[in-house]
Amino acid sequence: MRKFSNLALRGALLASAAAFGSVAAPQAAFAQETAAPADDAAAAQSIVVIGTRRTDRTVADSASPIDVISAADLTTQPTANLLDSVRNLVPSFFVGQNSISDASTFVRAPSLRGLPGDQLLVMLNGKRYNRSALVQVYNGGDTGLSFGSQGPDISAIPAIAIKGLEVLRDGATAQYGSDAIAGVLNYGLRDNGGFELVGRYGQFYAGDGRSYQIAGNAGLKSDRGFINVSAEYNNDGRTSRGVTRPIAARFAAENPNLADKLPFYPLPAQIWGNSPSEGWKAVVNAAYDVTDNSKVYGFGNFAHSKAEQSFNFRSSYQGSSSFEYDDGTGQLKTGTIGGRNFFQVPYYNTPCPAGNPTCPAGGYVKDGNVFNLTSIYPGGFTPIFVGRTDEAYGTVGWKGKTDSSFTWDISASLSRNSLDLSMYNSISPSFGKDSQTSFEFGKLIQKEFDANLDLTYAVDAGLASPITFSGGAEYRRETYTSTEGDFQSYGAGPYAIAHNLYVQTAPGVYAPSIVGEGEIEQTASYDPAASGYGGTSPKYAGTSRQKSYGFYVGAEADITKQLTLGAAGRYEHYDSFGGRFVYKFNGIYHVTDEFALRATVGSGFHAPTPGQNNTAVLTTNFLAGNSVQVGTFPVTSDVAKYFGSKALKPEKSNNFGFGFVFQPTSALTLTVDAYQIKVTDRIFISKSFVVGASDIAALPELASVGVGGNVQYFTNSLDIRTRGVDVVGSYRTDLAGGKLNLTLAYNYNKNKVTKFDPAAIGPSQIIDAENLAPKHRLNLQGNWTLGNFSIGAAGRYFGKWRADTDYPGQEFGAKVTADMDVSYTFMDNFTLTVGGNNIFNTKPDRIKASTSNPIYTLTNSTGDGQIYPRNGGPFGFNGGFWYVRARVKY
Repeated sequence: MRKFSNLALRGALLASAAAFGSVAAPQAAFAQETAAPADDAAAAQSIVVIGTRRTDRTVADSASPIDVISAADLTTQPTANLLDSVRNLVPSFFVGQNSISDASTFVRAPSLRGLPGDQLLVMLNGKRYNRSALVQVYNGGDTGLSFGSQGPDISAIPAIAIKGLEVLRDGATAQYGSDAIAGVLNYGLRDNGGFELVGRYGQFYAGDGRSYQIAGNAGLKSDRGFINVSAEYNNDGRTSRGVTRPIAARFAAENPNLADKLPFYPLPAQIWGNSPSEGWKAVVNAAYDVTDNSKVYGFGNFAHSKAEQSFNFRSSYQGSSSFEYDDGTGQLKTGTIGGRNFFQVPYYNTPCPAGNPTCPAGGYVKDGNVFNLTSIYPGGFTPIFVGRTDEAYGTVGWKGKTDSSFTWDISASLSRNSLDLSMYNSISPSFGKDSQTSFEFGKLIQKEFDANLDLTYAVDAGLASPITFSGGAEYRRETYTSTEGDFQSYGAGPYAIAHNLYVQTAPGVYAPSIVGEGEIEQTASYDPAASGYGGTSPKYAGTSRQKSYGFYVGAEADITKQLTLGAAGRYEHYDSFGGRFVYKFNGIYHVTDEFALRATVGSGFHAPTPGQNNTAVLTTNFLAGNSVQVGTFPVTSDVAKYFGSKALKPEKSNNFGFGFVFQPTSALTLTVDAYQIKVTDRIFISKSFVVGASDIAALPELASVGVGGNVQYFTNSLDIRTRGVDVVGSYRTDLAGGKLNLTLAYNYNKNKVTKFDPAAIGPSQIIDAENLAPKHRLNLQGNWTLGNFSIGAAGRYFGKWRADTDYPGQEFGAKVTADMDVSYTFMDNFTLTVGGNNIFNTKPDRIKASTSNPIYTLTNSTGDGQIYPRNGGPFGFNGGFWYVRARVKY
C-alpha cells in the first residue's frame, strides 16, 4: 500500500487553483475564509506523493494527473456530507439524490468517470478506507452507474477534519491494489494546532429541508508531535417535490372526514424528496516522534447517522376509480386505479373446527369474525424505512527514514461498518390481524483488517535524479455478515396461500361457499414478508470471509532533465479466486519550461467482495408504475443457479491516458488530459427474471418472491469502455485592488457497453450505464477578495442524460445552475458568510407522459405522484438553497 504525505497546502484558494493538472480538476473555493497565500508561485509548487514514491514531485510535473482540493474548497460547500461537496467540485464525480431507493437512500453510491463506486479507491492519510456494509442492489436509475457495487461511505468523514484532498485521476491498481481502476481519493487529515468552530443554517426556497450543522476542530502541537480532533453534527429536514397520488387525492375528495388519516397529510401521501436525517461524525489524528527520524502515528474515524425514508403509499381506497391520463400518444385516455388488495376484502379469522368432516382442516369459516386492515390504517399507509449506519475505523503505524535515503512505513488498520435496517407504519400482509406493524430486518456488517509494509530507497545511477526504488507488501482480511430479521419480516403467514371458505348450514354442519359456476370461494392470498422490504431469513444469515496478500515493486527517476519515467508492478492473491498481476508505466516530458507532455498506461482489477457473493435481499420496488417484489439472491444459491448464475470473477481493466500541462506564467495554468479505460467482466446485477407459477412449483423457495415477482443476482456479464477528456484552466490576477481567481473545468466522458450477455443484462440497464451521467459537464468559477471581503460565484453546466430503467425513452435536457456567496472577516478570527446554491431555482425536466409513465390530469403527475425524475439527475430536484455560516478560528 502506498503512503501519502499530508500536504502542507499554502493557501485555501490558490493552492487549489494551481493544482488543476488532471481530468478531475477541483474548483476555487466559493468564499475566501482564510488568508490568501503570499506567493502564488509557491502555491503552484505544492508537493505531492500520490501516484509516486518520490518526495519532490509537484502537481505540475507529475507524470500522472493529480488534483489537490483544499480544505477551504470542501468546508465552504453548504452540504451535509462529502459526497455532495466533492460532486460540486469534481466534474466527473456523480452521485444521485436517491429519493426512494430502499437502503441505497442511506448509503448513496458515487461514480467517477461513469465507473462504479467500488472501482474508486478511497484513503485516509494514505491508508485504505473500508467499504460500506451495503451492497447496491436497488433496481432503479438511482444506482444505475454503481448497480451491484460495494464501495466506501464517504459521507461518514467530517469535512472539517480534512487538510486537503488529493485526487489521482488514473488507473492505479499496480500502486495501491484492488479497486483503484478509476483512480484514488486520498483525504489528508488535519495536523494543526488551534481551534475552529463553524455553524451553518439553511433551507430550500420551497421552505422545507431545514439544515443545521455545527462542526469543530481543536489541535495541540509540539516539537515532537500533535493531536488533532474534529467533530461534526448535522440535522437535515425532509423535502417534498412531488404531489399526492391520484388515488389519494380521490380518497380525500370522497372521504373528507378521513382525509387527515392519509399519511403525511396535508403533504403528499408519498414523499419524493430528501429523507430527514440526523447524525454525528468525528476524526482523531495524532503522531509522536519517537526518534529524530521516526514517528508513531494513529488516526481514526467514527460516525453514526439515522435517516427515515417514506416508501410507496398503500391506498385503502375501496374498489377502483376512473382517472383521465395522458400517455404521450396525443390524446387523453381513461383508466382505473384501485386500492391495495389487502384493503379490499376482509381477513376471515375462524378456522374450520378440528375434526369436522364438513369443514376440512386448513379451511376458514365465512362468518362475522373478520379483520379489516382499515381498522389500523383507515387512510392507507406509507411504510417508513429506517436506516442506522455506524462507522468505526482506526489505523496505527510507525514510519521513518535513515540518512541513506531508506524509508519505511509499517501500519495496520481495523474497521467496522454496519447498517441496521427497520421499518414502521407497515404490515406483513400474509399474517392478517396477527401482523406486526414495525419490523427489524437485521444488520449488515462489513469488517476489514489491513496490514501494510512500504519501503523506498533512492540510488544514484548517474541520471538527472536518483532512482527511487519502492516495494512493499499487504495483507487483507474482509468479512461480511448479515443477521437474521424478525420472522414476520421475511416469513409467510397463514394467508400467504388461498384457503377454501365454508359457511355453516346447520349447527356443526358446513358447506363450501360457492361463487361463479360451482367454484369454491377462497380467502385472498398475500405476499409474504413485510410490505416494502424483506428481512434476512436464517438461510441467508451468516458470515462470509475473504483473505488476500500482495506484493509490489516500483521505480521512478528523471532520466534527463526533461524526461521522467516510472514503472510499477503488483501481484495479489485471493483465497477465493487465485492471483492477479497488474502493471503501470507513466512518464512526463518537458518540451520547454512552460509546456510538458505526459502519458500513462496500465492494467488493473477489482476483486469480487464477500458481500457481492453473498447478498440476499427482498424488496418491493415501484418500477415503471408497477409495484413488484424483487429478490436478489447469492450467486451460489439454488434460486440464482436456477436462472443461470455463474461464479463471480474479478473485473479486469486496461487504461491509457495522454495529456499536456501548459504554464506560461505562474498565474496561468492550462491542462488537457484524455483517457480510455476498458473494463471486462464488470460485476453487475442481472436483468430481472419474472417468476411464474411453474417456477415456484419447480423451486418452492421462489414463493418468497411470488408469482409475477422478479429475481436477480450478481454477474460478470458486461464489458464497458470509458473515453473522456478534461480541459482545465486557472488564472490569477489583480482586479480593483483585490485578488481575482478564475477557474474553468470541462469534462467529457462517454461510456460504451462493448459486450454483454443478453440472457443476463437488459437493454434499459445498458442505456443507464451509458447515459445516466451527463457526457458534458462544465464548471466556471470565480472568487474576488479585497482585504476581509470576498465574493464567490460559480456557473455549472450539466449536459443531457437518461434514466431508462425508470423513464424509458425520455432524454432529460441540459441545464445550468448558479451559486453565489459573500463573506466578511472581522476581528481577524470571525467570518460571516451568506450564500445560495442554485440561486435561480433550476430543476430537471419534468417527467414526460408515456405509456410507461402516464401523466394523470387530476394531479399533473405520474400515478405515484412524481413530477421530476426520482434520482434528481446530476444536481438534484430540490431547487434553490440559501444559507448563512459563521466561523470562529484561532
